Amino acid sequence: MAPDSKTPSPQPALLLRGATVIDPAAGKEKVADILIRDGMVERIGRRLPANGSEILELTGKYVAPGFVDLHCHLREPGREDEETIRTGTLAALAGGFTRVCCMPNTEPAIDNENVVRAIVNESARWGQARVLPIGAATKGRLGVELAEIGAMKNAGAIAVSDDGNPIAGPEMMRRVLEYAKTFDLPVINHCEEKTMTRDGVMNEGRVSARMGLAGMPACAEEAMVARDILLAGYTRGRLHLAHISTRGSVELVRRAKQQGIPVTCETCPHYFTLTEESVAGYDPNFKMNPPLRTEADRTAIKEGLSDGTIDAIATDHAPHLASEKEVEFNRAPFGIIGFETAFSLGIEELVKPGFLSLTQYVVKLSAAPAQILGLPCRMAEGEPADLVVFDPALEWQYTAEGTHSKSRNSPFIGRRLVGKILHAVVGNRVFHF
Repeated sequence: MAPDSKTPSPQPALLLRGATVIDPAAGKEKVADILIRDGMVERIGRRLPANGSEILELTGKYVAPGFVDLHCHLREPGREDEETIRTGTLAALAGGFTRVCCMPNTEPAIDNENVVRAIVNESARWGQARVLPIGAATKGRLGVELAEIGAMKNAGAIAVSDDGNPIAGPEMMRRVLEYAKTFDLPVINHCEEKTMTRDGVMNEGRVSARMGLAGMPACAEEAMVARDILLAGYTRGRLHLAHISTRGSVELVRRAKQQGIPVTCETCPHYFTLTEESVAGYDPNFKMNPPLRTEADRTAIKEGLSDGTIDAIATDHAPHLASEKEVEFNRAPFGIIGFETAFSLGIEELVKPGFLSLTQYVVKLSAAPAQILGLPCRMAEGEPADLVVFDPALEWQYTAEGTHSKSRNSPFIGRRLVGKILHAVVGNRVFHF
């Protein structure tokens, strides 16, 4: 098997031997072998015969269904200088994500079936992580006219969103929820009341005042979360809230779920790992939207993941050129890359401190996001071979030279991490990292 992760090798028959197999749908784990043939899981059991299959010895390692990223940016079409479907999906696999949902804030926007189809075809061409496009909710992501939601679903769109732009008008958001409901698609909204965040570059509070930077208050996120929950309760449309970051947002979602409102949400590793204090060095690699919040918010995010209020973990992988980030903090774009560090950060911040068990954590990365999207995610015979192999105890260092993304804008460059993705299986192809 080729050691170079950039040169995947075809695997007509492969035996994964001796790993601890996690089934997130059942919430169980067991030591077993997995036989893969013709891109499918043929058998799962103890001490399976090889019968000429290539063997990958995995004693002491873990195997799980490939992770599903609800929220990423692949930049294609339009900004292939920052990322491409080819480079982005390889980076995704290095992070354990075999299915990724790309947001529609491309150039042009993913707001019609032709762009959706082009992305699906480009993904199939490279045969790496599977790309599930998210179509724009409104034409051009302008919030004025509904996009061709039905046609985009037929072409392969898995959800709708104007991400990067919140759907600002309440009446338009209501119409999107109602229309998407007829196609059984979730509506993903970026929760930000932009009239409250103009010129803001970080969390508003004591740290922003000390640094002399314009702030983005937590209530700007929470106001939109509250509005969307009310609209979801009224329309019964499938609402999914992107990258929530504040204690207030967690509490609003918790109450909504108690009331039976159809709402789900995600957060990202940086919101349970970092705080606004990280911005003190004016490094634009700590600039993101929503911004890094307070320690109280970070704790609330962890507790929300632990008690099930927050359903899933997404990366919000957002590549930018070095030249775009190597400017004054005020002028730099929002966003960081996140595919390859997500798994490790969760091991450190959620599993080791006891907020989640390892199996519960894998659920947040795989079965939970798949369920939100209406996708299967089971470790069972007859299922597609979308699998990830990892060692939760392996220490490694994340470096700029080692990343598979085309961009390098990460605040975690140089950091020593625990928990490493070793292999990814997508159909007949095996990738080694």
